[in-house]
Amino acid sequence: MTQEDGGLDGLVRKRIRALRVAQGWSLEELATRAGLSQSSLSRIENGQRRLALDQLVVLARALDTTLDQLVESAGDDVVVSPMVDGVHGLMRWPVKGDPGMSVVRQRLTAPPPDRPARMRAHPGREWLVVLSGTAVLMLGHRRYRVETNQAAEFPTMTPHAIGAEGGPCEILGIFDRDARRGHQRDTGDRPEDGGRRDRQGPA
Repeated sequence: MTQEDGGLDGLVRKRIRALRVAQGWSLEELATRAGLSQSSLSRIENGQRRLALDQLVVLARALDTTLDQLVESAGDDVVVSPMVDGVHGLMRWPVKGDPGMSVVRQRLTAPPPDRPARMRAHPGREWLVVLSGTAVLMLGHRRYRVETNQAAEFPTMTPHAIGAEGGPCEILGIFDRDARRGHQRDTGDRPEDGGRRDRQGPA
């Protein structure tokens, strides 16, 4: 990458400096971590030296990021609109930085199933935050109340289910790649409660 690369070149230099400052490191500290001279790093940040691939690799490693993240271009789609699944009452947002992840907003009206045999398990990990109301998270035989503005994180290999307590609640769930695949498979299944998809939340 050279100075002729224009906007992306300048963006990468700004990222290097911003990441260094965020860590609270001086030029000397980052240069030492990356095995560069302080003057070389200063010239890289200031645009006075071309960006060489081998230097970017060691700088990315020293800054605890990846080369891809360091050199990715700024996208125009900063704001992402949701995709609406009217059949299941879901709003879903893709996560640009990791296409394997997705964000789902869901309204729950029924309690979770009372038998572990009716819970689901699949590879992955899930995060959720309760936007309104009170949710009940079942993990095997354990029961957790998650109230408004509280969050939960759990591995989805544990049999689990989510429902509402004391009235409707609204949750925002974030699924990694494996958990999302598990939910996509579940969408095609016939629910055991006669087709009431609001019986359980992300599970």
